[in-house]
Amino acid sequence: MFDSANLEHKVSKAAYAREEPKLRRSLLDAQYELIKDGRFPVLVLIAGVEGTGKSETANLFSEWMDARHLHTHAFPDPSDEERERPPMWRYWRALPPRGRVGVFFGAWHTHPIINRVLGISGPAEFGRSVDRILRHERMLCDEGVLLLKYWFHLSEKQQKRRLHELESDPVTRWRVTPLEWKYFKLYGKFMKVCEPFLHRTSTGEAPWIIVPGADKRYRSLAVGRHMLAAIRERLEDKPAKKQPDRNPPLLDTPDNLNVIRALKLDQPMTRPEYDKALEKWQGRLSVLTRHPSFRKYSVVAVFEGNDAAGKGGAIRRLTRALDARVYRTLSVAAPTEEERAQPYLWRFWRHLPRRGRVLIFDRSWYGRVLVERVEGFCPESDWMRAYGEISEFEKQLLDNRVVLVKFWLAVSKDEQLRRFKDREKISFKQFKITEEDWRNRKKWDKYESAICDMVERTSSTSAPWTLVEANNKLHARVKVLKTVVKAIEKALG
Repeated sequence: MFDSANLEHKVSKAAYAREEPKLRRSLLDAQYELIKDGRFPVLVLIAGVEGTGKSETANLFSEWMDARHLHTHAFPDPSDEERERPPMWRYWRALPPRGRVGVFFGAWHTHPIINRVLGISGPAEFGRSVDRILRHERMLCDEGVLLLKYWFHLSEKQQKRRLHELESDPVTRWRVTPLEWKYFKLYGKFMKVCEPFLHRTSTGEAPWIIVPGADKRYRSLAVGRHMLAAIRERLEDKPAKKQPDRNPPLLDTPDNLNVIRALKLDQPMTRPEYDKALEKWQGRLSVLTRHPSFRKYSVVAVFEGNDAAGKGGAIRRLTRALDARVYRTLSVAAPTEEERAQPYLWRFWRHLPRRGRVLIFDRSWYGRVLVERVEGFCPESDWMRAYGEISEFEKQLLDNRVVLVKFWLAVSKDEQLRRFKDREKISFKQFKITEEDWRNRKKWDKYESAICDMVERTSSTSAPWTLVEANNKLHARVKVLKTVVKAIEKALG
């Protein structure tokens, strides 16, 4: 890849002076058209050899375009806050919304490469990092992101000359530190890692563009031209408007394979038994979350279930055992305008807790394969690929010491009807029942099929679904508490 690149490209001052104003004007026009169009974001990744002008190019975008609508982020070594969350968390938080341009300087490619060159990670770990990058970039592209990846390159001789030039100029001397020279001495090792890495991560939807970095005028025009052409091409691509399928196909699950119908929903538990069990498991949970070792972990609890299945009551019994300073409950409703402008999982990634904390989701990312699927709020292709994206998301949580517990609270159709009628009669519960609840009830069978698919496709040994028989609320609350306690105890060893 590098051998075939002509690294000696140059542009004269006169040629640059002629083209640069026209290119700036065209890029600015394209940016405003992108904002007006609002269908997709542009994410520019800048990476490559030290001394190739990566930061100058990133700064150039701010000069050439309207900086108010440009999001530029540099990613140095992770902060303490970032180390306590999955590695991709800081990149998810910085994603530009639709209609905007984001520039990432040193993104998710940088640290895996450096760690491999320095021997911090081995071949297996490096391979896993590459796989994660590929899945992440595929997901971004599937969500409509225009992903532009530029690798700035210099030969070893060019890099040495460039570093000396920067070091000899009092204005740029600060940019050359012992770290840059250390990496220069490892040039050969970097090339052995980078070339196959770029081959592997250069895909049809997000290829790497190799930019010769020796001549600043050439690299500026080359990146500007490519970026302009890519934005124009996407803007001109006006797909025919297609309404989401309002009746997406649902699998007909036989009774003997239906995990919901197989549950014995009426589990016995008396009030005295409940009071005793509640005290026991709340006490154990309280002790666990105060243990010094708990500071090395975080907990994410996901609550899904039938309407009126008792999710709120189960959550309240859980939080009563926790210090109010260490937990947060997040109720998930229809996405806001801000959330709709981002990839689907963004709204969940940004809330992930740091270690020593508990985050409880009342409804969650599973809405895409449940309500959005059944109600036709998204195309079939979106909810079908969501199973894989969700599993990847949860794997990253588990790999980062997140104790993940997922609950489906199930009630029978008759029990749900009884609870609906009670809510209509009791004044302080009337806010819990809406027309939407009655409408969803009419689609009971469709939701049941979607639930079975969800459990089958997203339940694993490390992130299983706990199906909670919830006709008896007392039993359901104790089962939830016990499951959370056991999961934390297993993690702490």
